[in-house]
Amino acid sequence: MPLNRARGPRYEVQGGAALHGTVRVSGGKNAALAMMCAALLTTEDVVLTNVPAISDVDSLADLLVTLGVTIDRHPDGAMRLNASRVSTCEAPTELISENRASFQVMGPLLARHGFASSAPPGGDVIGQRPIDVHLAGFEAMGARVSREGERWLAEAPAGPGSLRGARVFMDYPSVSGTQNVMMAAVLARGASTIVNAATEPEVQELGHLLEAMGARVTGIGTQCVDVEGVPTLHGATARVMPDRIEAGTFAIAAAMTGGDVLVEDAPVHVMDAVVAKLRAAGALVEQRGEGCLHIAHDGPLRPVSFQALPYPGLATDLHAPMAALLTQAAGVSIIHERVFDNRMLYVGELRKMGAEIVSTGSSAIVSGPTSLHGARVRALDVRAGAAVMLAALVAQGTTVVDEAYHLDRGYERLDEKLRGLGVRLERA
Repeated sequence: MPLNRARGPRYEVQGGAALHGTVRVSGGKNAALAMMCAALLTTEDVVLTNVPAISDVDSLADLLVTLGVTIDRHPDGAMRLNASRVSTCEAPTELISENRASFQVMGPLLARHGFASSAPPGGDVIGQRPIDVHLAGFEAMGARVSREGERWLAEAPAGPGSLRGARVFMDYPSVSGTQNVMMAAVLARGASTIVNAATEPEVQELGHLLEAMGARVTGIGTQCVDVEGVPTLHGATARVMPDRIEAGTFAIAAAMTGGDVLVEDAPVHVMDAVVAKLRAAGALVEQRGEGCLHIAHDGPLRPVSFQALPYPGLATDLHAPMAALLTQAAGVSIIHERVFDNRMLYVGELRKMGAEIVSTGSSAIVSGPTSLHGARVRALDVRAGAAVMLAALVAQGTTVVDEAYHLDRGYERLDEKLRGLGVRLERA
């Protein structure tokens, strides 16, 4: 094995094991990040439970602390945030660049303090994440938006509390854009309507937290969200929903390895798309009680075609893991990516393992079944990393997954959970 010269940790995975056992899903990454930003809207405590121990949460917590937020974290996943002493409204560039969700401090800072400054968001390189929908929403509410060097500045017309309600049309249903504009609108004067809003469960969770804090929000979960601004918000306690992407990843892993897995604390009610595609591919998927999915082997996998779409379509974050599964299906599957323009980073890494995938633009053609073999691959982003990890489970021999820090951003204790299902792997 050559010397490791890659950045960060790596996984060494022994292939050939069918997953068996029970795994519990952690709190949702994308829900937790937005809910943490909402703490900036009040001087009182916001307490979140079921917060996942992942590096994206760590980096956003570091950013909030830099702004002046006090954060107490507990091993059981509880987090108390207090933003009564925000000392700056300028988010440090080095922390913004680590995490795309960090740009969501702009809306609450602008609403409560009348000013916010941030560099464009960082995170994965899975395609364009334009912030024009965020900025256009702020401008519609009366903010002056400008750019100084690499930083964006937004200033309320007459200081704190002077944003005014407006009808905001979003050019596309951006999840983070909807969340950012919603948080700005809750403290604006008058009524706002967000048209073409994202309907993802994580947006809904933020809306429910804002309601618990005293905001007046209606139309949560629809493409037209109405917000009646209030002068102040108070503290609240909320549980972060289970991570639907993690639950889907383990369900896919069980199906592609011919395993038998019970996924506990799964948000089954928002997983219709992935459950339907797994059943179409030949897996046995059953709901057992509240929040439990049983996935079992039900014969050879069949090819399926799908589009990665905004909710309630198949989540773009499950595109790459599903592609890994389809390398084991007997036939040709076609994938179309409709959310991000560079989601295909995983293709080259799976090819190193013997996968037969042809990609063109935002589409991929997967031919199977292929006998994958161990190789040295990279986790190029969170979900591409999940794809190569899943492929490693069925590959012959040892697979080394470099740059595993990307997996740490979205999956809590991934190595422990996989070992609990019978996978042989080591983290170096």
